Amino acid sequence: MLLTRWRVAGAPLYHVRHLSRTPGSPLNPEGGHVAHMTDIAPAPGEPVIDKRVNAAFIGTDLATRLGDIGCRDIVLAGLTTPHCVSTTARMGANLGFSVTIAHDACAAFAGNADAGWRDGGPLNPEAIHNAALDQLNGEFARVLPSGACSP
Repeated sequence: MLLTRWRVAGAPLYHVRHLSRTPGSPLNPEGGHVAHMTDIAPAPGEPVIDKRVNAAFIGTDLATRLGDIGCRDIVLAGLTTPHCVSTTARMGANLGFSVTIAHDACAAFAGNADAGWRDGGPLNPEAIHNAALDQLNGEFARVLPSGACSP
């Protein structure tokens, strides 16, 4: 597991949590869905950065923290690929970071997304995930399996 390898290596890692201000959002703290998943919850002492928008660099001190330790290469994992992962990857690349996305440590879901605006049917989560990665690979990030990502 990617997180375990970072911990064993003693490599810097940051947990980012989206706390939306949008009423009714599943990521709004009032909705009760903002806890970290048990398998990837922060260990004692691991920093948690709360963000209010899709990009982990907007309205947070993440770029400063990375700069303070001389980090220019980042590896992203998380949810969801076309939203927070994509926006963070794009912003990270624009800020000059070398971004890698561990594609098998990210995912998408159909949720309420459908292609109704173009008379399409429900969207497939795997297709959403892959399309987002296709758009990022090369221009904004390298897309690799987690086993090929190293701290």
